This record gives sequence, C-alpha cells and structure tokens, in this order.
Amino acid sequence: MAMILKWALFALAVMLVAWIVPDVSVENFQSALLLAFIMGLINLFIKPFLSLITLPINFLTLGLFGLILNSGLFMLAGYFVPGVSINGFIPAFLGSLILGFLGGIIYQAEWKHLP
Repeated sequence: MAMILKWALFALAVMLVAWIVPDVSVENFQSALLLAFIMGLINLFIKPFLSLITLPINFLTLGLFGLILNSGLFMLAGYFVPGVSINGFIPAFLGSLILGFLGGIIYQAEWKHLP
C-alpha cells in the first residue's frame, strides 16, 4: 500500500513540475503515473550503469555531473511517455531538480502506519 501511495505522490510531483516549469507539459494524471513508473525503471536499471561509466567525470566536477545525468534521464523518460513533452535541456534540468527535491521528501517520509 505504501509503494502505491509513493507512486501516486510522485505522479503528483510530476504534475507539479509541469505546472511550475514552463516547457514541461503533462496532459493528464495517467501520463504522470506512466512517467513516474518509467522513471522508476530507468533509475533502477539504467542510472546505476551510467553513474558507473561517468564516475571519473562526476569525480572531476565534484558531483555536479550527476545533475546533468538526472536531466538527461528525465528527458529520456519524457520521450517514451505519450502525453509528456519536455522541450529542451534547461526545462529538464529545472524539472529534475524539483523532482529530486520532492522525491526526497516523498521517499523519506514515515509510512509506518500503512500496511
């Protein structure tokens, strides 16, 4: 139950990003749910591999290249989801920053009262 609630809250965070960032648009809540699911899969399977490959660049930039990697993966997820449009790198960068902040709040919250 807690995982479904986190997924729905992350989809709401995606909708909030689309509302805040001008060049990020999400047509409906179903598209936001699908984007949250695809982003979860990308973060589970693709991001660890890319983080390992880009470790020297990330080391040289003191971790700032991770922000660029997150932006690219956000754009990649938006490319695969119908109804989601991310027009450019700067909106993807801002959107990934906001989603990272909101995702940290969502996933660090206490969900002990849920089964």
